[in-house]
Amino acid sequence: MVEHRADVVCLHEPPRGRRNIGISHSAYEIRKTKTVWTAIRKGRGLVVDEWTGLCRGANDNVFATDVSRRGEKKTRIVNDYHRGDRQSGERPAHKLNWQRVIRRSGTILAGDFNADSRRWDPRCRGQRDAAFWEEVIDETGLEIGNDSQSTHHWTREGHKAESVINLTLANQPITTWSILADDHATGSDHEVTEWEVKLDRQEEAGHERVVGWN
Repeated sequence: MVEHRADVVCLHEPPRGRRNIGISHSAYEIRKTKTVWTAIRKGRGLVVDEWTGLCRGANDNVFATDVSRRGEKKTRIVNDYHRGDRQSGERPAHKLNWQRVIRRSGTILAGDFNADSRRWDPRCRGQRDAAFWEEVIDETGLEIGNDSQSTHHWTREGHKAESVINLTLANQPITTWSILADDHATGSDHEVTEWEVKLDRQEEAGHERVVGWN
């Protein structure tokens, strides 16, 4: 994270500390929910506002944060881990008013969507929870930043498979999007994605780099 000068890092299903010892990083302030953490880099002059009220009913899975520096317009980072309840199968994100969650003037929605669609994965053979997210994308003006590379790899019964379920969506220009090399592996079956967005500034053009860890 540090060597890539990430301002914001999105993590999903974070590891739990042993013996109730919290997990921390000296370069980041970590805002935590049960399944998603958003880490904000210290010493970068970022002003941070949390919007827990927007995600009421899905606060364990969706975390919205506005970030900005002096002279910049606010950018909303929405960290999403889309999963169903283990007992009911209900997906909390379906309850949210995404028209309110997504700011028209600048939002990045990134995370593990657990959804398969040909819109973001041309190799996809079967649709899974695709209609919901496709509707959110269309209604809120989001663009898909992924370049169709697989972000999820797994092996079941000796057979290897891959898919695109970790997405970067934004309604402001994504200038770069990439999957980091093996030396930045998460230790899970999900890839690390890195993306950079162009921010609107009141004084001069600038960029903010954001790393998503999925």
